[in-house]
Amino acid sequence: MKVSGFTFLRNAHMLGYPFIESIQSALPLCDEFIVNIGKSEDDTLEMVQSINSPKINIIQSHWNERMSIRGFVYAQQTNIALFNCSGNWAFYLQGDEAIHEDDIPKIKESMQEYLDDDRVEALVFDYIHFYGNHMTYAWSPAWYRRECRLIKNTKRVFFPSDGQFFVVLTSNRKARYPRAAHSNTKIYHYGWVRSEDQMDEKLRKVVKYWGGSHKKIDYSRIDPRILREFKGIHPAIMKDWLPKGVHSVFKADPNHVLTKRERKHRLVMKIEKIFGLDLSKKHFKLVK
Repeated sequence: MKVSGFTFLRNAHMLGYPFIESIQSALPLCDEFIVNIGKSEDDTLEMVQSINSPKINIIQSHWNERMSIRGFVYAQQTNIALFNCSGNWAFYLQGDEAIHEDDIPKIKESMQEYLDDDRVEALVFDYIHFYGNHMTYAWSPAWYRRECRLIKNTKRVFFPSDGQFFVVLTSNRKARYPRAAHSNTKIYHYGWVRSEDQMDEKLRKVVKYWGGSHKKIDYSRIDPRILREFKGIHPAIMKDWLPKGVHSVFKADPNHVLTKRERKHRLVMKIEKIFGLDLSKKHFKLVK
C-alpha cells in the first residue's frame, strides 16, 4: 500500500500558516507528499525545500488571477496536487491543519482495512476548529464537524468548489459525494489561531477570488455560545508554533449582536441537543 499526501500553498509564510508543521505532521503517514506552490511574494518555496525530505515532491504553479467565482481557484490548485499523487490513497491536508502523532497508527490501520473494500471510497476525520487561541475551539453547524480527507486514488475524483471537499464522478456528467468510513481520528485546524493582522492580510490577498470585498477581522464578534474549552493535547509538532502565555478560553464580545445566520445556528443547535442529532453539512455518505 502506497500513501500520497498533497496540499497547495501560496504566500503561506507571509500569511501565518503553520505549513511546515502541517507537512511534517503527515510525513510519517505518507510515502510521498505533493506540494503545489503558487508563485509567492515570500519564502514559502524555500521553506518547504528546507524540510529536506525525499518524500516531498514540489510543483510550482501560476494562479488564474481573473478567477473570481467562489474560490474556485483553490479547487484548481488542489486538483493539480491531487492529479500528481501516485499512491493507493491520497491524503489532503491544508496548510493550517495537522494530524496528531498518536493517530497515525489508527489511520494506517483504517487504510489497510478498507483498501480492498469497494464500499468505501474515502475516510472521514473529526475536525477541531481552534478559534482565537489554541485553548478554544468552535462547535456549531457553521463549522464543519467532519470531512473526508483520505481518498482512494483509484476513483475518478476531483474538487469542484473551493478545495474544501471532493466528489466522485459516476459518468462524464454526473457526480456524487463519496461513500466513506470513519477513521476515528481528528484533524486539528489552526487557521483562526493566527493573529488578526495575519488573517486580515490573508483576506486582502484572496478576497478577489471570491468576488467579494474585504471586511476587517474582529475575532471577538462571534456567538460566545459556540466557543468551548479545548482539554486535549495538541500534536507535538505544533508546540513551538503555538502562541505562548495563553492559558484561558478566548473571550467573545458579550455585546455582540447575533447575525441572522448565527441565530439560525443557535436554533439548529437546540434541535440537535433535544434529538441527539448532528445537522451540520456533510460532503459524504457514511457507510461504515
